[in-house]
Amino acid sequence: MSLIEIEKPRPHTTVIRMNRPETMNSMAFELMVPLAEAFDEVDEDNDTTCVILTGTGDGFCSGADTRHATAPPNIDGLTLTRIATKAMSTLSDLVPRMRHMNKPVIAAINGAAIGGGMCLTLGADIRIAAESAYFRAAGINNGLTANELGLSFLLPRAIGSSRAFEFMLSGRDLDAREAADIGLVSRSVPDEHLMREALDLADRINGWSTQGVALTKRLMWSGLETNSLQAAIDMETHTQLFIRLTTKNFEEATKARAEGRPPNFID
Repeated sequence: MSLIEIEKPRPHTTVIRMNRPETMNSMAFELMVPLAEAFDEVDEDNDTTCVILTGTGDGFCSGADTRHATAPPNIDGLTLTRIATKAMSTLSDLVPRMRHMNKPVIAAINGAAIGGGMCLTLGADIRIAAESAYFRAAGINNGLTANELGLSFLLPRAIGSSRAFEFMLSGRDLDAREAADIGLVSRSVPDEHLMREALDLADRINGWSTQGVALTKRLMWSGLETNSLQAAIDMETHTQLFIRLTTKNFEEATKARAEGRPPNFID
């Protein structure tokens, strides 16, 4: 059984599925290392223009594996402090990897997203939750900090600082309905509709310019780190001009509307 399954159920959409349901897809290194490799593999696939990340079973990802913990790979000869650094670096690289993929990533959250598993959802560009899904910043429950894998940066930007403080400090669960209400996920859907909704959204995104979508994603992420309106406008202006002047996309969109058909963007 493969711990990471990669499939293409529809044209130009690749599904990456974490497949260790007996541990609710916990963040054991034997699952997370191939997940990182899957991100790189799919990013290099030029036929894929949208990615869906999901899990098998009742959990999206349950965070740290407290029962079947294994050491990170390639640690022979390392001291404990170097092993700890390597372990955290291996996991901490997952969210930046998702950010830098040249195609949108949709998290189809099929169940519990706990600790690092919740952080993983925030590396996606879009989040859709099954009604059975729930979230917990579990570090605080385990006597650690709630901050890991970029959560202290991403969560306040997703739901606001007051909600983020309350959620991270209380250690409480956040169900799918509340997650949708506060903007942590785009929407909550019945469990049996989750993958269809994610695939339909991917189809819609794939109907637009591949280059336009990729650069929109890049600027949206850059905007999270931009500290001035003028800097954001300057980035947007140059990117918009780049697409406008180096493709015939705008002309094709105008012609397609006049002819009552979907556009065919060839970038």
